[in-house]
Amino acid sequence: MIRLAFRNLFRQKVRNLITMGSIVFGVAALIVAGGFVEDVFTQLRDATIKSRLGYLQVFKAGYFEFGRRDPYAYLITDPQRLYKRFMEIPSVVDVLQRVSVMGLVNNGKTDRAVMVEGVEADKEVALSSFITIIDGRALTGKDDMGVMLGEGVATALNLKPGDVVTVVGSTTSGAMNSLELGVVGIFRSFSKEFDARTVRIPLATAQSLIDSAAVHSFVFSLSDVAAVAGVAEYLKLSLAPKSFDFKTWLDLDDFYPKTVDLYKSQFGVLQLIILIIVLLSVANSVAMTANERVGEFGTMRAMGNTSRQVYVQLLVENGLLGLTGATLGVLFGIVVALSISKFGIPMPPPPNANAGYTAYIRVVPLVCVEAFLVGIVATIVSALLSGIGPTRKPITDALRENI
Repeated sequence: MIRLAFRNLFRQKVRNLITMGSIVFGVAALIVAGGFVEDVFTQLRDATIKSRLGYLQVFKAGYFEFGRRDPYAYLITDPQRLYKRFMEIPSVVDVLQRVSVMGLVNNGKTDRAVMVEGVEADKEVALSSFITIIDGRALTGKDDMGVMLGEGVATALNLKPGDVVTVVGSTTSGAMNSLELGVVGIFRSFSKEFDARTVRIPLATAQSLIDSAAVHSFVFSLSDVAAVAGVAEYLKLSLAPKSFDFKTWLDLDDFYPKTVDLYKSQFGVLQLIILIIVLLSVANSVAMTANERVGEFGTMRAMGNTSRQVYVQLLVENGLLGLTGATLGVLFGIVVALSISKFGIPMPPPPNANAGYTAYIRVVPLVCVEAFLVGIVATIVSALLSGIGPTRKPITDALRENI
């Protein structure tokens, strides 16, 4: 039956090539669209993690909910002990300490309220690969009296590298404190809002500003995003729940899951549209081919074949057509994806961002499998619907088609 099916496919070369072309381009379109969406997810995830949040963070219990109102009530006073403990966890590459307090930046003429982040400069450079230095340079461990400004802060205060600013904050005892710092660089992260209200200074400098050696949070750098669940489970079991909280990057940023839900819905609609287009195109071609072969089907039934056998024969032919088209479609889609990815696709800035990015088409095995199945299913469903009438036509009427 399969051998005969192959022979029959070559009898209608032009029409079968058109049908196969519809399948190939439909499958390839699904692979390219799915690869583009996957790249959006991946780049957005990496930008979220590697610009400011890290893979997960540990705070003193209550800080995430109430720390903005009373940050000094949620300081971790024994950071070194916890740091050593965290570094023993498998998959942990590094643990960064941060201090985050509200303060003022003064350029000699005006003030601006900002979030002052005390960071371990050299470690932050390693983690924050998605932070772009648009002017000057990044903070280093040697910049004891340096400050790095978010793009929005620098624009609002008309500051540039080399300028001197005064950072004003309060100590843990409530006294006002100020530091005169030199601007070493201006940065742009993935979040426009973050850049508009954040400045970064060395951790030791921030601790001198608040007059405390404590920290507010630990930021984890892990070997891979897949390790987040394992480390989170370990922290859940090992940390005293009444003393510490931990938040993964997904807990800290709700923009990513909302974006993923949006794109998944859009991609689902796109899949449905492509499936319908392929289905209608293939159904039209299969129906025309089946109607032209009514006389042949009548002859087969007159020679002893049942209408069921003829119908199955037609399904096998179209199944082979779908299998071939889907296979070629997957190969074509992969070639297109890799070709586009060599150059990339310039994209405008996403919501809440200042800079565009370069998109690529990722080859996702699961998307390839789904597209392959779509190609086969569309062809078989078309044959199921289109082959019933021609294969069940009365033999006498079907034989007249040969005249």
